[in-house]
Formats: sequence, C-alpha cells, structure tokens
Amino acid sequence: MSTTPTRRLTVAQALVRFLSVQYTERDGVRHRLIAGTWGIFGHGNVAGLGQALLEAGEDAMPFHQGRNEQAMVHAAVGYARQLNRLSTQAVTTSIGPGATNLVTGAALATINRLPVLLLPGDYFATRAADPLLQQLEHPVEADLSVNDTLRPVSRYFDRVTRPEALIPSALNAVRVLTDPVETGAVTLALPQDVQAEAYDWPEEFFAERVWHVRRPAPDPYELTEAVRAIRGAERPLIVAGGGIHHSQAEEALKALVDATGIPVASTQAGKGSLRYDHPADLGGIGHTGTAVSDDLARAADLIIGVGTRYTDFTTASNTLFRDPGVRFLNLNITAFDAHKLAARTLVCDARAGLTALTEALSDHRVNSAYEAEYRAGKDRWEQVVDTAFSAADENVVPTQTQVLGALNSVVGDDDVIINAAGSLPGDLHKLWRARSPRQYHLEYGFSCMGYEIPAGIGVQQAAPDTPVWSLVGDGTYLMMPTEIVTAVQEGLPVNLILIQNHGYASIGGLSESVGGERFGTPYRFRAADGTFTGAPLPVDLAANAASLGMDVLRAKTVGELRTALATARESDRPTCVYVETDPAPTAPPAEAWWDVPVAETAVREAAVQARVTYDRQVADRRRHL
Repeated sequence: MSTTPTRRLTVAQALVRFLSVQYTERDGVRHRLIAGTWGIFGHGNVAGLGQALLEAGEDAMPFHQGRNEQAMVHAAVGYARQLNRLSTQAVTTSIGPGATNLVTGAALATINRLPVLLLPGDYFATRAADPLLQQLEHPVEADLSVNDTLRPVSRYFDRVTRPEALIPSALNAVRVLTDPVETGAVTLALPQDVQAEAYDWPEEFFAERVWHVRRPAPDPYELTEAVRAIRGAERPLIVAGGGIHHSQAEEALKALVDATGIPVASTQAGKGSLRYDHPADLGGIGHTGTAVSDDLARAADLIIGVGTRYTDFTTASNTLFRDPGVRFLNLNITAFDAHKLAARTLVCDARAGLTALTEALSDHRVNSAYEAEYRAGKDRWEQVVDTAFSAADENVVPTQTQVLGALNSVVGDDDVIINAAGSLPGDLHKLWRARSPRQYHLEYGFSCMGYEIPAGIGVQQAAPDTPVWSLVGDGTYLMMPTEIVTAVQEGLPVNLILIQNHGYASIGGLSESVGGERFGTPYRFRAADGTFTGAPLPVDLAANAASLGMDVLRAKTVGELRTALATARESDRPTCVYVETDPAPTAPPAEAWWDVPVAETAVREAAVQARVTYDRQVADRRRHL
C-alpha cells in the first residue's frame, strides 16, 4: 500500500494549484510562469475552473474578467511579449462558441512564438449527457469536439479525460510554454465533468518547480563557418528579428555592430533592436522598409538573419536579395527557421551567438566606404521621416503620418506603442523612431485586426508604470472594442489613438493597386447603383468609446492633437484620443514589392493593367538555393 502523501482535490482545483507554483528562470532572474487567468464562464467551466479559481483566491491565482474570448488571448500574448516570454497568462472558456473564439488568438500566439495557456471546457468524458448543449456531433468521430479546431494552432494539445491524466499533461504543457524553441499556444481541453471530479493527488505534484530557460551556445563548427562567411563578405547586412528581443540580446547586437560596423535592418518584430539614432540602424526592411535598408539588401552579398522567420514582407516575396552571389547566415534558436533560404546556420540563443561572433570578429571591420555609404543613406532617410512627420501649419487636419509625428514627439523613451493591422504597420515600420527595445510592439506575424486594445491591457499589466498606446483605425476598432470595459474595470490607463478614415483604408489602397478598384472597402452608404460609394456612415466612434467608460479627447488639428496626446499621457485613466485624418497620402511609397496575385484574365481595364505590372514584378522573384 502506498504511503505517498496525497491531497484530495478536484481536477480543476489541482490544476490551478499546480499552475500557481510554476516559475521560469533565466540569467538568475525568476518569474512566475502563469501570472493570472482570464476567464468568461459558461456551463463548461463555471463549476469546474470557476469554482477552483474562487477557492484559490487572488494571491494564488489572480483572475481577470474578459468580454471576448479572442481578446483574452490577445491580452495574455501582449503580457508575454512585454516580459520576453518568461511569464504569461492562462485563458479559460466554456465549451462551444467560447472555445472556438480562442482559435484566432491561438494562431496569433503560435505564429509569433509567444506562450499562452488555453483551458477550454469540453464535452462530458463519461457521455452521461450526450449530446449536451453546444456539443458538435460528428457522424463517424464520436470523440471529436469543437476544441479540435485548436489542434493545428497549438504547439501542444491534450484532452484530459481522466483525473490522473492531468499530471503528465500539465507537466508537458509547462515544458512547451517555457521552451524557447517550442513555445506558442498550449491547449488543455477539460471535459466539464472531469473538471469537477475529485482525485487523491500526490503532494509532489504541487511542489514549486522552476523551469530554466536555456541559452544554448553556438556549435564550434557552425561558429567557425559563420565567422569565415562574415570575414569573406564585402557587403554584409544584419536582418534583426523578434528573437533578439525575446533573448534580450539588444546589447549583444550593439556590441557586434559597434565592433564590426555591419549595418542592421529590422523586421516588424525586430524593430528597436538598435536605437533609431545608432549610426548603423537603417530601420525597417522589405515591403514596408526604408529606402536605405532595401537598397543595401539588393546589393548585399551576405544576409545575416538573427531571430527572424523571413516572412514575405521581409523578403519582398523573394525579390529583395538580388546579388547573384548572395548567401545567407541565420542565427536562430529554432533550427526550422535557421535553415530557411538554404542558409549557413548558427543554431543557438541570440545573445549567446552574437556574443560569440563579437569575440571571434574582434579584429574585423567592414570597409570604410561601405560604412560611409549606408550612413549617407540613413541621413537621407531621416530627412524623409522629418518631412512625413512635420506639418507646416498646426491648424490643419493631420495626415496619418503627422499623427505618428505628433505621437513621436510626445512619448518618452520607454513608452510602448501597439499596432497590428491596416495601413499603420507600414507607416510605423518605415517611419517610427524606436528609442528602446520594447517601445515598438507590432503584431505582424498574424496582423490580426482587433489585437491592439486587449494587447494594450496585457502590456499595461506587465508594465504598470509604463505609458501604453494602442493605435487603431476605425476598421480595427469596430472589430473588437469590448476590452475597453476591462481596462476601465481594472483601472488600467491604456491610451487609445483612434484614427477615423471611413473604411478599410489599407486594403482599399491595395485593392486599387491590384485592379480591385477599392471594391467593398469604404464605410459608406450604398449609392443608387448599389455600390458603397454614397455618403460616409454617420458613426461616432468617439462616443462609442466614451459609452464604454473611456475618457475621450477629440482633436481636429495637428495642434489640438499634440495637446490631446500630452494630456492622455499624464492621465491615470483609460483615455481615447480621437482624430479624423486628412486622407492625402503623405507616407513614402513602398521601396520593395509584395506578391498579391492579380487576375490573369479580366475585362475591367484596371485589372488588365494591374496584371501587366504584376507580370513585370514577379519576374524578379527568386528561389534561394
């Protein structure tokens, strides 16, 4: 007979207790892994996890009340990113639509390599009630539930159909959440009857566990080959990705650049890896990149990717890196990403790898003419930014880039700006002057409309003394404004910049460029011919934000906008700055292509001409082998 000490708890109670004593540690600094749980309760979790959270109390597991299940995941992801993936939050929902609403957030987390724990309710494991309310019945797969939609977007998935199965499942869930290679969304589907079932748990299950987040060093052979490649390159270019931030490798990157003079261009996730005014920081790269970055990329003979996934925006749909002899060296903790573009690989932690390269290249520096070239290009681009940001008259209606210029003049070095979708990501990537590693928070792996407001809440929770700015257009705002209520409830002074431009402006511009003639993109009444070309819709989004509890400041001119932004930054309440912008384009045009296929045959002239342009551009596409 076993003498192992046990404790009798329900499955839900045991899970909450287990999660409350899980920690990460890196570089001697410890973080609580699951810092709180978001929840919306229904019959699938109210008597299980809901009761368990109530019983545990706020000290053991803080609880946050959400309004939309997808938004709760976004908040947890924003929290995790702000804390360099060392701490995150859990999300619990009922079975049915609550669970399926998690899918978009889970995909965003996994694509961006950010940890979040999902705990959706599920059907009765005992089938005592079958079918129950909201159960999906499948004619040939009786064990299928709507939670199976989370399988392809989760890095780990399990359905806990027996109490004792929770032990290996929970341990595996935490293993994945804390693994810098494997991390992403983790789903433990919890049948509602099992949640409430009692079991005698071994006390060891509730012992405090500290999960060391490793920094693997580079392999000596790979390091030697990487150094040889860099020494042999005449025009090397570093592409800084989000892995630099996750690893907290910004100072290691700066040390390498200071020592060697190799310039740096950044992806959306990697922007801010160097401060904007560092002489080797060239800004964004790719379709939304700067002229100097993209010009150097076209002529580079060695691309050094650090912590990047090389999305099509970064590579300009494989048309950017044009030198016939260009080669790639990828430093990445994930071998899957390191091997992209037939690269030489340096599979290791970003900080460890960059530090090793700096030591090995202590006597190496790029040609002075190359440094002079990219520094001159940077100076020219800074003048472009100045022009886009500035307004000759403070009394005019601001353009979108002037909104960014006003914000850039108001924020402090450590403020965080958040955006994900629309035309803002392109303008921000080209123009924003990032002054600290965490200032620029762009979710562009999934580019998910509706991310910004809940992510702002998560970032504010992770950095309570930091001013946070969520930037949204009217299209994104209408997708998911509901978490404004949560910000008000929690007393989180998130700042919302709400830009009204009467439609899906970004896709409208793209539609026009590919022969779609802005079809279905304006927010307007129908005209007599049935098209959406009538008067703008008479919606008042500022009034909507106010009705949800925000303080609202309306700005009609550049001067009023600057004043409103300064007022919002000093406020201790959630504040919305509402501005209707001048639609005149003031952002510099794209410096590189993006492949959006155009109709190969059409009768409308706009599509016919767009196809001619497309065929000319696609001819530059290249497979790097």
